Amino acid sequence: MFELFTRLADWLVYDLLSLSPETKLGDALHFFVEDVSKIYVLLVVMIYLIALARASLNVERVRDYLAGRRRGIGYLLGSGFGAITPFCSCSSIPVFLGFTSAGIPVGITMAFLLTSPLINEVAVLLLMSLLGWKFTLLYVAVGMLVGILGGLLLDRIHAERWLQSFARKALERGQQVGTIGRVSQPATLSLTERHRFAKGETGEIFGRVWKWVIIGVGLGAALHGFVPDGWIQTHLGDGQWWSVPAAVGLGIPLYSNATGVIPVMESLIVNGLPVGTTLAFCMSTVAASFPEFILLKQVMQWRLLATLFVLLLTAFTLVGWIFNLLTPFI
Repeated sequence: MFELFTRLADWLVYDLLSLSPETKLGDALHFFVEDVSKIYVLLVVMIYLIALARASLNVERVRDYLAGRRRGIGYLLGSGFGAITPFCSCSSIPVFLGFTSAGIPVGITMAFLLTSPLINEVAVLLLMSLLGWKFTLLYVAVGMLVGILGGLLLDRIHAERWLQSFARKALERGQQVGTIGRVSQPATLSLTERHRFAKGETGEIFGRVWKWVIIGVGLGAALHGFVPDGWIQTHLGDGQWWSVPAAVGLGIPLYSNATGVIPVMESLIVNGLPVGTTLAFCMSTVAASFPEFILLKQVMQWRLLATLFVLLLTAFTLVGWIFNLLTPFI
């Protein structure tokens, strides 16, 4: 399905505007068109479908199951769902909003949000061909562990209090029995009523975030591909301890998805950058970029954003150090 967005960007940028993919402007504009169109479609479709499901199904059992004694299983399910969904960090946000509106605990929702951009089936296949199955399994395990532990920590500090007011109210409505978002007997609503509810929910959320998609992806597109060739390998390739946090910091201004960053990973490794340093840089680019946090600011207050930011940077730095230490033995 995502090939349609690539073809749309190809037609608009390369055919209609006659820009070359070899130029930085053509590459950046192609990146912008492809990601904005993809995120807009995902935003509308995912919010509508999740809202329709909320109005059609009894989500009380699901919420109570995940919020009760089986919270640990909830973190695992949230992280696992994030691992199998082909979303980048920005396009995961509609699902995050849907989970919040359904009353799913914030920690479980965050486990999904943290894992989804780091792992997808294409990235796994490409990593396996690049690094082998041992590194790939370890990467998947570490990516899911980041999501699970992050969700657990954010639940422990009651991170829901740091959601933006509309998201916090949506979470509270979702956790109350008897509201329209939590229908105890879904059969009492007609198809027209369910559609009307889902349409209203979609319009409200899309109206809040559409412009931030343009700003966030525009920033990522402006920075995309403008790091000079060979600069990273030259300055971070010696394997010193500080090179891992430096690589994490360098990845923050950039933006890519897990699939698009694999060729970058391959280039860095082939040119001598240690595997752990490469992974730390790529994870930061995918899951802790400025564009993502610009979008997340629409649903999170600064305290939660700062907590999430520090959590991610710490996790990616530890991952880089661990992989650099283990590389000689794998």
